[in-house]
Amino acid sequence: MLYGIDVGVIAGALPYLEATSGLGPGRISMIVAAVLLGSVIATLFAGLLADWLGRKTVLIISGALFVASIPIIAMSHGYTPLLLGRLLQGGSAGLIGVAGPLYLAECLTPANRGRGTAVFQWMLTLGIVASAIIAMYFSARVAQVAALHDAASLLAFKNVAWRSIFWITLIPGAMFMAGCFFVTESPRWLVNKGRLDRARAALLKSRRPADADLELAEMRALARHARPARGSQPLPAKRESLLKRRYVIPFILACVILACNQATGINSIIGYNTAILIQAGLNDVQAHWGYLIFTMLNFLMTMAGVMLVDKIGRKKLLSIGCAGIVVSLLCTAILFQQAQRGRIDCRRAVAALVSPDQSLNLRFTSALASKWQQQRGGTHETKVNRPDTFTIIYSYGAFTGTTNTVRSGGDRISKVKITRAASIPANRVIAFFQNPLASLALARTAKLKIDHAWLTPIPSRFHGVLTALALLVFIAFYAAGPGVCVWLALSELMPTRIRSSGMSIALLINQSVSTLIAALFLPTVGRYGYAMAFFIFAGCTVVYFLTAAFMLPETKHKTLEEIEELFRQGR
Repeated sequence: MLYGIDVGVIAGALPYLEATSGLGPGRISMIVAAVLLGSVIATLFAGLLADWLGRKTVLIISGALFVASIPIIAMSHGYTPLLLGRLLQGGSAGLIGVAGPLYLAECLTPANRGRGTAVFQWMLTLGIVASAIIAMYFSARVAQVAALHDAASLLAFKNVAWRSIFWITLIPGAMFMAGCFFVTESPRWLVNKGRLDRARAALLKSRRPADADLELAEMRALARHARPARGSQPLPAKRESLLKRRYVIPFILACVILACNQATGINSIIGYNTAILIQAGLNDVQAHWGYLIFTMLNFLMTMAGVMLVDKIGRKKLLSIGCAGIVVSLLCTAILFQQAQRGRIDCRRAVAALVSPDQSLNLRFTSALASKWQQQRGGTHETKVNRPDTFTIIYSYGAFTGTTNTVRSGGDRISKVKITRAASIPANRVIAFFQNPLASLALARTAKLKIDHAWLTPIPSRFHGVLTALALLVFIAFYAAGPGVCVWLALSELMPTRIRSSGMSIALLINQSVSTLIAALFLPTVGRYGYAMAFFIFAGCTVVYFLTAAFMLPETKHKTLEEIEELFRQGR
């Protein structure tokens, strides 16, 4: 559940954070991606820590990181504290992502391993639903303040709103950390450490004495087979190279599945869900309602996947889910492609407004939008009260940025501001992650270049509803298929002797892909539009489908040793 809060909390807070923080989209994008970057860093060490300290201790550490991150974020007044707090949240998620499935795989029996491990994803979706409910409450409060037509009060409350959203998540974080102290340690880890009495006591928490003794004997035999014991105490299992033939195929297969799982765009679609729906034609409140329904359907369909995974099998469920995702992503891309047909590029007009200090401060109104339409020979309606969205893609040297998407309509005035300080990285470390090939020194003196200035008619509300329905179909198939099966693939495919280190490497690849997508999502959307992003996600999911349908073995009702034997025999 805490992992789900890690992923979902930013979606509700993002619109208010953008409006009040004064940060450019490049930095906002890095704040969104920071939780994934922190997860990547933590995943590097999660397997080693889980083997050294134990699964339970790692879970406690992850809870402590999350609890520490909340006051750093909620009390921040600048980019660096926000980034640091989100990195800590990512570290928490990275530790949970390894230790949670690892613990479940080592504790559950083959008969209930599918349902039991799938509960990890089910509770993750519950965390996302909880985040959406919190965001929905503050969205309604913001709408009430907006009805007062007091711009200063509205801005002040938006600042309170995003901070309060993070403060509330401190409660489940503290509950998680406290609850971890009551969890028994993994019996398999205890056997490998030679603590047989504690291992048997842990098994007795969920098994009959005879079953516990039998399973304990199997664990001891496996430990002795890995490395002969000295005396009466079994020694830790010897680690074997991941490059051995019997390990390479399942290891690579697990890595491909985890990478493709992120390449569906799931985290970006969750993180930017309200922004996507607003751009599709819904207003702020409608978009937040859409996001709430989105997360609730994610939760319900995950429950369906939990019930089906041990009945129809992992392979079939994953294949069906990927097929549905491809169709829904293509529909979403086509809808946005239709909406983008009327947009025009006003970069020359905007470039003429750049000030001598290489910054831009623009007041965007319907009248200005209408003027630009007429200058470009716009063929569709150019009435002053016609709503449009406006986005600028710009660059200082090799560092590209995208402004927040603003709306016109009626007497609405939206400000678009670009400054060098808010657009280029604060230091070389951040610069490397943002663009490893760019020169920060050159960007500090380069002129402001307006690459594109997109003026796009806002689609109708009906178009927004169709887009929301397509995204609901996406999350339904994802939740019942890949959302459930990905954790099983991670824990079941990895052979016993390399499971912790192999899971860390596979999750590192998973989170690296997720971080890359999150960091590039806004710039890609700003330059090419949402249609291109969804077409790319659909193409990646086709690869996912082919892998699941033709390469993944069925592991339903098989023990971990039986699954390992399949790969050893080349089957």
